[in-house]
Amino acid sequence: MQKKTIFDMGRDTVEQFKARRKMPVTVVLDNVRSLNNIGSIFRTADGFACAEVALCGISATPPSPEIHKTALGAEDSVEWRYFGDTAEAIAALRAEGYAIVCLEQVKGSINLKDFIPEKDKKYALVVGNEVDGVDQSIVDTCDICLEIPQSGTKHSLNVSVSTAICLWEFYRHLYD
Repeated sequence: MQKKTIFDMGRDTVEQFKARRKMPVTVVLDNVRSLNNIGSIFRTADGFACAEVALCGISATPPSPEIHKTALGAEDSVEWRYFGDTAEAIAALRAEGYAIVCLEQVKGSINLKDFIPEKDKKYALVVGNEVDGVDQSIVDTCDICLEIPQSGTKHSLNVSVSTAICLWEFYRHLYD
């Protein structure tokens, strides 16, 4: 097998991407502190054609050389907005008709492999801080909590990795 070239992949330009239909998922970053993680999440949001990224609290915003280092330009293709705190973002998204989904290890969570998003709904996927995860006050406001099953010695995955895994599950069910 021969590796594909960039021309073989037929990728959209930024303008074409912005005009295309998006997966009805907004990724909400609850005080994500690492600019590399933020950039990586932007790149994943581009790859799965997410509606937007909501940056909250201490989460940095573009333009930023550190975000660009891992986003590789996805910070220019993916729509984003900033909220002073995550509760403000949740309230705004709920008012816009989004179901609020938290990616966090909580009692009563739904195993990600058992979750099937509904095609006629919009979802806000809340992901958390690298050390503390999603703040409990935000978890308390969510409609659904999802958990990625794990078998190793560590109790969690990196926030950008777990976001990518979760977005893939949304993508395979919602985006065609």
